[in-house]
Formats: sequence, structure tokens, C-alpha cells
Amino acid sequence: MPQAAPAAVAAEGIVKRFGPTVALDGVRLTVAPGESHALVGRNGAGKSTLVSVLTGLHKPDAGTVTFNGEPAPAFGDTAAWQSKVACVYQKSMVVPDLTVAENLFLNNYSLNRFDTGSRFISWRQLRRRAEELLAGYGVSVDPNARAKDLAVEQRQFVEIARALSFGARLIILDEPTAQLDARGIQRLFDKLRELQSQGVAFLFISHHLQEVYELCTAVTVYRDARHVVTAPVAEFSKDDLVAAMTGDSISGASAWHAPAGLVRDAEPVLRTEGLALEGQFEPLDLQVRAGEVLGLAGAAASGNTALGEVLVGMRKAGSGRIEVRGREVKPGSVPHALDAGIGYIPEDRHRQGLVVDRSVAENATLTVTDQLGPWGTVLPSRTREFAQSMISSLDIKTQGPEQLVSGLSGGNQQKVVVARALARKPSALVALRPTAGVDVKSKDSLLGVVRRVADEGSAAVIISDELDDLRVCDRVLVLFHGRVVATYGSGWTDRELVAAMEGVGEQE
Repeated sequence: MPQAAPAAVAAEGIVKRFGPTVALDGVRLTVAPGESHALVGRNGAGKSTLVSVLTGLHKPDAGTVTFNGEPAPAFGDTAAWQSKVACVYQKSMVVPDLTVAENLFLNNYSLNRFDTGSRFISWRQLRRRAEELLAGYGVSVDPNARAKDLAVEQRQFVEIARALSFGARLIILDEPTAQLDARGIQRLFDKLRELQSQGVAFLFISHHLQEVYELCTAVTVYRDARHVVTAPVAEFSKDDLVAAMTGDSISGASAWHAPAGLVRDAEPVLRTEGLALEGQFEPLDLQVRAGEVLGLAGAAASGNTALGEVLVGMRKAGSGRIEVRGREVKPGSVPHALDAGIGYIPEDRHRQGLVVDRSVAENATLTVTDQLGPWGTVLPSRTREFAQSMISSLDIKTQGPEQLVSGLSGGNQQKVVVARALARKPSALVALRPTAGVDVKSKDSLLGVVRRVADEGSAAVIISDELDDLRVCDRVLVLFHGRVVATYGSGWTDRELVAAMEGVGEQE
């Protein structure tokens, strides 16, 4: 009886810690040659950390990794890792202004077999070798074309061909369909199946579970940094898969929810009409009433993040309008959105929310400098006084208004961002994943602030895929591929909300 071929990759007992945080707790994964194997789990489950371990970016604290039965290369040996595995990320890694041929052999011109010690590159031979490589994997792309002129899936094909040229027989696909339309997804999947028939293995990571059933033969579920289950996809119902991801199929709504009658008859504070952004979300009519917290739920590429950025003026909509208390907001203008009464809590506090080498007082008052002194001046005493009131109101743990925000904990840094958003007493507060990267206690405090803003007569919008963030909402709209596919009141369960976000729930 012939012996089974060794696994394309086998990871056993992988442990990875970052300080006190356990990112992987003894997880395992096995992908067979020629297999498309799905790895799924909610945010924080450990998927990205495992990818970093499998591609040699992070060294595990414990456990073993083998490729085709051989131990993984030494940590730091980039060329050896490239010969085993490659990852094609959601954001393309090709150099847009270079040609396809140049991208294929970037930093690896010896593959052209004309390296004779000369400093000169034979571009004719480079293009010919690129044609041979692309033809060998059935990729129909002009090697002379600029990468920026290719369709998204064509850029992915180029990245896959480049990886295979190094000898890698395992390709990790991290949200590969996030920027593709339905036809692009089908073309990508057709190519993946063709490469599978040649023995190439794929580890497929996606928030769109229906794609798992379309492409993959096996699925592994991680939850809270641990391995939960591995099974053939055909033996795993969609309900069971979602239940494995959430860990509790009957979780109900939290006590955060306010009775719907409190806001049902209130006047809309924030309203959109036909708001749309091509490639991100379809025309959308929203009404958020005084006293209401609206959730916009969705996984990667659902369009909810782009929608939030349009609401606050960071991106300009392709069509439609936004109103706050009947006043139209100038599209694509952050200052005008602020003046109209929209407050914003960004997702990335370090990149969009804080000036880290400035004080708590300076950061908390960035949006109200016109109120801190006469004739456009900023009085330090008034700045400190204003900041101290926000510190007290939000219970920011700090040595005082003059402390640099870089010295605060993550949760208290986020509270400073919230303070800045609330400084102008907004009519509508838009919070994009407001509790990302904070501890449980700070998370409860921050969500309590959002709830309080609404209870005091404003409108609030939380944009997130974190279930705990969404429990504070009176109403939740689920977006999938740019469309609202489901609407929930206060009675949703973890299972049905996750299923809708992953594209396998009951859609409206």
C-alpha cells in the first residue's frame, strides 16, 4: 500500500506570547498537498499570529512546524522560508509602477539564468523568462504590463506565480476576495483549483464562510487562541461552523439595550439619503434618532468601515447626502462634519487619534482650540481647565493634564480620543471599533460613554465586528459586500449575527 505524501505543512502545539498576552495556546494545523484548507475564527482567535509563525515572521515559543515532512527553516533565513511558503495578503504586495516581469523577479534576478557577473540586466531575457513562468502556471497576464494596470485578481495571480517560482508549494491566502467582485472571485477560484491539481496547497483565511464551502475541502476553527475543531467541510453544517466560532450558540443580548419605545418616535438626528461609494457600499438610507445607538456590523470588506469614514468626512461619497438635524453636511470635509455636529472616534488611535508626543490636555482639546481663548488665541489655563473636566468625566487615569499621552495605558489613551470627540458636544457620535486593543474594564467604560451620549439626546453609531461593541446598540444593521443584508433589534444572538456578517445567515 503506497505511503501517504507528507503534509504540505504540519504545525503542532504552537504557543506564542506577546508579553502577558497568549496569542496562540498550543494550536495545531495540518494541510495536505493539493488541498484547500480553511482557517476561520473571530477576530483575536489567533489566525494572523499563526500566519506569522508559518511564514517565519515570528518564532514560536513552543511547538513544531514542518513542511513536506522536513523541519521549518531556521528563523531569519528568508530565502529558505520563501522556498517553502508564501502569503498573498488582502492588500497587494506588488510594486504598482513596475512591470509584471520586474515584479516576478524583484530582488531575485538570478532566476533568469543569465547572471554572468555583469551589472547589466537583459530586459529581453527577463521578459522571456517571465512569459515562461506565467505560461507554466497558466496565468494569462502580459509581462510588460504595469502592475497598477492589472485587475485585482491578476495581481494576485502574479503574486502566486512569484511564490511558486521560489519553490513554495504552500500558499496562504489572507482575505483574498475582499476587493473582488463576483466574477473576479470566480476567476480566482478557478485558478486555485487548477493549481491544486498540480499539487499546490492553499491555506484559505476568510470572513466569508460561503466561500469556504465553495472552495475548501477541510476547515479548522480557532477560538480565543486555541484550536477548537478540524473537520471535512462536507461534514460541517453552517450552523455548527458558526457555533464553533462563537462558542455559545444561544448567547442573547446584553442588558445594555434600552427599550425601543424610548427612541422609536424621536426625531432623526443623523440621516443619509442614497449614500454610496463605488466599490465599497451601495446606496443606503439611514436614520439614527435622538437617544439611539445604531450598530453597523460587518466583517472585512463589508463596507461598514468605508461608510463610517464617509459619515465623518474622511472620504467623499460618490453619491447621496448626509444631514445632521436637518443641516446638510459638505461631502468629504472633516471640518464641515465637525461644525455640523459629528464627533468621531477612529479605529487606530495611534495613527488617527493621538499626537503621542503631546499632553493629555493638548490632545483632548484639539477640536475646540477656537474655544480656549479670545481672538483665536489658546490660553494654557483654559486648556488645562477644559482637559481636567474631561479627565474627571471620563475617569482618565493620568498624572494630570500635562502628562504625555504616550505614558498612558491603551485604555486611557482611547479615553483621551473619546474626550476629543466629545469636546464639541456632538449631535451624532460615530465610533469605529471604539474598544480595539483595550482591556475589559476600559471596554465597558468606553461603551458606557457611548450609551450615555445617546441617553442625553444625541445619536450614536458604532461600526464594528466585535460582538461586545454591538451589544450596546438599540438596533444593528449587518453589511455584507456593501449591502445591508439583515437588521436586528435587541434580541439577536451571537450565532445569528455572526452568521449574517459571514454571509451565511438569513438575509433581508
